[in-house]
Amino acid sequence: MRWLKFTASGKTSWGLVEGNQVVAVDGDPFGEWHRTSRMFPLSDIKIELPLIPRTFYCVGLNYLKHLKEAADKRGEVPAVPERPEIGYRAQNALIAHDEDVVIPSFATEKIHYEGELVVVIGKKVKHLTEANAMDCVLGYTIGNDVSERSWQKADRSLWRSKNADTFKPMGPWIETEADLDKMQTIVRVNGEETNRFQTNDMIFGVVPFLVELTKYFTLWPGDVIWMGTDGASPDIKHGDVVEIEITGIGTLRNRFVREGR
Repeated sequence: MRWLKFTASGKTSWGLVEGNQVVAVDGDPFGEWHRTSRMFPLSDIKIELPLIPRTFYCVGLNYLKHLKEAADKRGEVPAVPERPEIGYRAQNALIAHDEDVVIPSFATEKIHYEGELVVVIGKKVKHLTEANAMDCVLGYTIGNDVSERSWQKADRSLWRSKNADTFKPMGPWIETEADLDKMQTIVRVNGEETNRFQTNDMIFGVVPFLVELTKYFTLWPGDVIWMGTDGASPDIKHGDVVEIEITGIGTLRNRFVREGR
């Protein structure tokens, strides 16, 4: 099932993507719902953010190749984490499919993307085990973790390098029936492939993160966990279009524009 938040004819609602059509739904995927008779061509609607998470969790350095590349740039031997490491991102940074990433006019040229699997939580849980962890997962969507690398190096935290307005595209919808072991993440810039990796080839997969998180935190319906990326990004410039495809989910597309141009 493919859940979409969309606007058509001036009304925003949940819907189900079925082929090239969207069926409007009364209710939402976190509670009771039923199909309506309203249908729209997918090409005629505005795709909105799938949701605004109550808490926006993120995973860093969760793929070996990405870990090694980051260590090489620092002239260090890569240190593989011994347990899942969790961080946070800011809601203000979220934008939807086909909305523009706005690069601040005073940012450097070191603007990078990261294509990430996003786990969407479907129910309130705590103290999960390996046996029941996946019971709380509603489905998956796609994230683009945009960074300004010079700010990342200069600051003691990631407050602006990762969380500036528009730096976290997410969407286009939530897929509930994805098979992680069969999925690939494919990134294209202006139509040219720049990165491809097995989506589930993580140091720590979804289950270990859910177990570790819920030792300390309650997860709520609509929380999201961005699962990290593999590989490296070229410098993104004004006018570039980045597409992140995760097979079995879809494609998230966003244009990058520099403020003031």
